[in-house]
Amino acid sequence: MRLTTICYIEKDGCFLMLHRTKKENDQSHDKWLGVGGKFEKDESPDECIVREVKEETGLTLTSYRLRGIMTFVSDVWETEYMFIYTADQFQGEIQPCSEGDLYWVKKEEVLNLHLWQGDVLFLRKLIQNEDFFTLKVEYQGEELVRAYEGISSVPS
Repeated sequence: MRLTTICYIEKDGCFLMLHRTKKENDQSHDKWLGVGGKFEKDESPDECIVREVKEETGLTLTSYRLRGIMTFVSDVWETEYMFIYTADQFQGEIQPCSEGDLYWVKKEEVLNLHLWQGDVLFLRKLIQNEDFFTLKVEYQGEELVRAYEGISSVPS
């Protein structure tokens, strides 16, 4: 299994989005995501997100919060547990990212981007400022075949 974090940094009604175009053999190639990545040995979720945001953007988070936990099950990739964060304060200037290009995207336009179908489910919750949530999504290839919120099924 894989442990990861992702952060949607907020500023002026926008999320900072990463268009994944530069990394070879990237399962998320050409998709739009927040910034984040895999845990390193002995890291907590908070330590991971602060480090990953710094590495991918050059920004230092000064105010962030855990918003949800997502479980990804796939017939192709290993199961992934993702800790989903938002951040509303940071220091520094955005630096180029080795995985793609960073853009500020208005929250109301984010769902129009090329996203994983499961990401749409949690992004709606972030945009609507819902409280903490858990979701589980199941994929066959790149197709979302099932989604669960807590213990109940949700339409995909």
